[in-house]
Amino acid sequence: MLTHPLLPKLRQLKLGGMALTLDDRAAQSLERQLSPTEFLALLLDDELERRSQQRLGQHLKLSGCDELKTLASFDFAAAPALNRAFVQDLAACTFITRHENLLLTGPTGTGKSHLSNGLAIEALKRDLRVLYRPTQRLLTDLHAARASGTHSRLPTKLLSLDLLVLDDFGLLPLPGPQAAQDLYEIIRHQPTK
Repeated sequence: MLTHPLLPKLRQLKLGGMALTLDDRAAQSLERQLSPTEFLALLLDDELERRSQQRLGQHLKLSGCDELKTLASFDFAAAPALNRAFVQDLAACTFITRHENLLLTGPTGTGKSHLSNGLAIEALKRDLRVLYRPTQRLLTDLHAARASGTHSRLPTKLLSLDLLVLDDFGLLPLPGPQAAQDLYEIIRHQPTK
């Protein structure tokens, strides 16, 4: 069925998910004796899933998250004191919608960055706006934006996020009083509920 008459139309309408699965779904439809509506529903599900995955990929790229550091790949055995049920509760991202802060503390190498990255990815899956940055890099970006005259836009963007992950917070000293002020302004901001 590689020359199915619907393929050019699906491509013209930019329905790539449907075009990719058309042959398989047509075969399933015949095999399972699906109604036209059931067949169309399967194709629409394929398109919605493709678009969702595409959107997630774009948001993942913009967020700065590492796509390999997910909650599914987190080694809970290496952190036996970590309450897995609590982490799964955090993965629902309700703390974000309640405008609650989360601070992960502990010694170096215990998985805090991996865990925060995994939670950020869970937020992205829920179409929340996320930015993941090492604290020093964010402060450097703010300094560079101030020097280039684009400073006013960056804090506005940061404050419009649903989740801002500041990794390695406190690991290095702040580069100066302006960096401390910038960090203070970001942290003290209260989102509108």
